Amino acid sequence: NIWLPESEVQLQQLLRSSPANPVRVAGTGHSFVPLCATKGILVSLDQLQGIISVDPAQCQATVWAGTKLWALGPALLEAGLGLANMGDIDRQSLAGAISTGTHGTGQTLGNLSTQVVGLRLLLANGETLDCSTTAQPDRFAAARLSLGALGIITQITLQLLPAYQLHEQTWVASFADCLEQLPTLIANNRHFEFFWSPAEDACAMKALNPTSQPLPDNHLPAPASPATLGRLARYLHPERSDWSHRIFPSERTTLFNEMEFAIPAEAGPDCLVAIRQLMQQRHPAVRWPIEYRTVRADETPLSPAFQRETVTISIHQDATLPHAAFFADAEAIFREHQGRPHWGKMHTHSARALQSLYPRWAEFQAVRAQLDPTERFLNPYLRTLFLE
Repeated sequence: NIWLPESEVQLQQLLRSSPANPVRVAGTGHSFVPLCATKGILVSLDQLQGIISVDPAQCQATVWAGTKLWALGPALLEAGLGLANMGDIDRQSLAGAISTGTHGTGQTLGNLSTQVVGLRLLLANGETLDCSTTAQPDRFAAARLSLGALGIITQITLQLLPAYQLHEQTWVASFADCLEQLPTLIANNRHFEFFWSPAEDACAMKALNPTSQPLPDNHLPAPASPATLGRLARYLHPERSDWSHRIFPSERTTLFNEMEFAIPAEAGPDCLVAIRQLMQQRHPAVRWPIEYRTVRADETPLSPAFQRETVTISIHQDATLPHAAFFADAEAIFREHQGRPHWGKMHTHSARALQSLYPRWAEFQAVRAQLDPTERFLNPYLRTLFLE
């Protein structure tokens, strides 16, 4: 049973018309875990897209929750605004992205949910709950990263920046040089990340910084030919500048499976070295790169960056190839380094393990029980995360 409401009022009526049915909301199906799976009602917010209102003086905009990130950037630019940060994929819905802790990279920048300053929830009985940083802040803190377990987010108010351009530089470095330069590169660039490729045992480096001087495409050539760079070539671009929403995302055309953990920043390099050693010694057939990014600490109860400066390390495998043994071995290393799993990517953590990683776990559970006492918004997978 799939609902495609055309308004909040219609969605409220649908919720009230079948109070016994469990409900989950689908974004774009970007997550690697069954967050949206349900034998009850599946809601799509594809008809609730676009900007509702803009407050230029506060650099804020209220947006329908079903809005896709790829459409949000151009719409905000028309209003003279831009997201402070976003990930390197822009296919997700806004609600799905904030609800799973989707993030970009930057030592001074939080995940996408930290840009949310207000939102509207429809509760299991169809009632409306508006909350923000100043109105019901405890509920708001839980709701802005909640895996859809509290209610249906319909409207999101974002804290934005005046529209800005980014200058992108990419280059190749050896693994040793990357590690040696890593603290400086993270500190000296608004956005820095890299991919380590096992096939070449080298790193594709990427730095983004604001600029007011647009450069033409192909201003500088890539540092080597694609044939020489192998798999690294797909992560390298000619030096370029453009509006931020055009620079952030990358094109991903090959299907893959992914696991990502958020590691305390000080443990990031050691964890990376251990994963690299694992791949070289036990899983040499895996040729997909490791991605390494940074996220600022925040105060959102279920944020993987809750109260700690964070490094995220992502591993991948082609969707047509076995991944289970490699991911299991890697997850053991992530656990050793106090890693918190990305909510939308593969992991085997259950409620007991997660509770030990999140100091405000009980507070979130209390809000969840209060707002959804009949557990209408839980599915079997979420029960594993929250109750088992």
